[in-house]
Amino acid sequence: MATLVLVALTVYGVDQLTKFLIVANLREGEQVPVLGPVLQFHFVKNSGAAFSLASGSTWIFSIVAAGVTVFIVWYARRIRSVSWAILFGMLLGGTTGNLTDRLFREPSFGLGHVVDFVQVWGFPAIFNIADSFIVASMGLFIILSLRGTRLDGRRAVREPQV
Repeated sequence: MATLVLVALTVYGVDQLTKFLIVANLREGEQVPVLGPVLQFHFVKNSGAAFSLASGSTWIFSIVAAGVTVFIVWYARRIRSVSWAILFGMLLGGTTGNLTDRLFREPSFGLGHVVDFVQVWGFPAIFNIADSFIVASMGLFIILSLRGTRLDGRRAVREPQV
């Protein structure tokens, strides 16, 4: 449980700090090259999901993010594996980072726009730290599932096929 909480707080803190710095130092729409055209900070506000899909349905994403947060907090006591604790910590930190934007940023409570700012050459979306950790947690989910790692850390025993 401590690992999950530590990872979640770290992800959440880094996400909120970077968003604060972007909002404080850039105008919306402004681009700043970090590694030339390969990596840029490009400040945008996103009312939708990934790739700005379903813009105008922000309240739905707020409800889903709140549901994911409640589920993780409720489910956390079952986790005995450090790997799964890291996964759920990354997901919790990322989800609450974007949920904070949706709840407390303009235009209003529950309808706030998420601050996105990372633009990578050749990638069709602008994203943020929370998004990165949500995606990374899903990658870790796939790896742990393929390896048969259970929530208690033990590997599932595969039955021989007849």
